[in-house]
Amino acid sequence: MQQLPHQAFVQDQKLIQAIKSRFTETLCDALSLIEVQAPILTIKGDGVQDDLNGIERPVAVLSRTLNKELEVVQSLAKWKRLLLARGGFEPGHGIVAQMRALRPDEESLSERHSLYVDQWDWEKVISPTERTLDYLKLTVEQIYDAMRSVDVAIAQQMGREPLLPEHITFIHSEDLRQLYPGLTAKQREHEICKQYGAVFLIGIGGELADGTIHDGRAPDYDDWSTPTGEGLHGLNGDILVWNPILQDAFELSSMGIRVCKKALLRQLELRQCEYRLHMPWHQKLVQDQLPLTIGGGIGQSRLAMLLLMKSHIGQVQFSVWPDEMALDLL
Repeated sequence: MQQLPHQAFVQDQKLIQAIKSRFTETLCDALSLIEVQAPILTIKGDGVQDDLNGIERPVAVLSRTLNKELEVVQSLAKWKRLLLARGGFEPGHGIVAQMRALRPDEESLSERHSLYVDQWDWEKVISPTERTLDYLKLTVEQIYDAMRSVDVAIAQQMGREPLLPEHITFIHSEDLRQLYPGLTAKQREHEICKQYGAVFLIGIGGELADGTIHDGRAPDYDDWSTPTGEGLHGLNGDILVWNPILQDAFELSSMGIRVCKKALLRQLELRQCEYRLHMPWHQKLVQDQLPLTIGGGIGQSRLAMLLLMKSHIGQVQFSVWPDEMALDLL
């Protein structure tokens, strides 16, 4: 019997809720996290705002009461380290927040890019000896296993086969460039995800051997410059999977070991952003008042879109779209 439109809508909403609640619980168990409430505003100029690729303008709000200019958060990358410091978290423990953000400077709205961002923003305290590529890979595997366990559960409810392969493949962005030297960065992601199904692409933000970067990263949260051997650099990366509906690579998470004082100074110099050292957040890090951490963001609507096999992110989230794109979207 064919479902009525409202029945299909209700079923999708129940599955979206199941994905979000199940993954939150599984992620917390895997990484020893507790859930905390996420802020929506930060004070302009305090260094807490995430400037992403460095060109996106945050939404500004002027508070009459505070007489200060505030900004809607773009992610919680630096805020989380402040909270972990204030809470006195020990290595091996951390937090996750249900982050909601606005990104009005998206270059274009598409089946995977929205003005509205919802993600699991997580952060975990680590020890100095865990600032390694091996620890990064271990954490990626734990997150991927959590994703796959939700995929298996939702597949059973939907009567389909799991979409994600059993294991995730690791490759550095420089090795990927050498593997496909004639392709663009996005084309390289397409080819490697089509081949392996799930990939963690290491070292995003640092300069590659040909002078390019695979993709932009801010200089003051992920560590993309620390040497890791064999001429490679970077303790960060993206979880990418093959999306069978879009027939393309599909980013689910950006994450990494965060900058220590040494990496912060190096990356600010590389990006000519030394002026940020005067900001309160950066002063705390330089003065060893913030813990060493690993963290990242995992797209909630992205994961739901993939697992529900939808062709557009607007089918799993409420946002604003161009008139020509609004039909059949939430």
